[in-house]
Amino acid sequence: MDQKRLEVFQQFAAEKGLKSTRQRDSIVATFLKSDAHLSVEDLHHLVQEVNPKIGYATVYRTLKLLAESGLAVERKFDDGQARYEHLDPEEHHDHLICLDCGEIVEFEDKQIEALQEEVADRLGFHVVSHNLDMYGYCSKCRKERG
Repeated sequence: MDQKRLEVFQQFAAEKGLKSTRQRDSIVATFLKSDAHLSVEDLHHLVQEVNPKIGYATVYRTLKLLAESGLAVERKFDDGQARYEHLDPEEHHDHLICLDCGEIVEFEDKQIEALQEEVADRLGFHVVSHNLDMYGYCSKCRKERG
């Protein structure tokens, strides 16, 4: 886990007038350790392994604070479920999402990024952010489908 990011969150919470709590710190630490795209339910399950007394609502509120602090971003894919991932302004990635098993694969491709910039420039558009999510079937699910 990135101690610096935990400290950034703690400072953000203090500036909002929120006291540091073990439960909130545990939720943040668990989120920062994970590389997955976590729903509230996913993170709640992981946190329960560390501290079974942490409630769903506390996890939900903490994820919202993580997003507000700039350390996480909420994403909704085609299934409509909110998932959270680490937000790093220095990095950008896109997603491949399996329609059968729900696997989410992150990838970076300089050619795709360059093409998107070229299209925006050609159309006179200044892009400040974008998301590219491609839906299909992972190799495992394709084999199972025949």
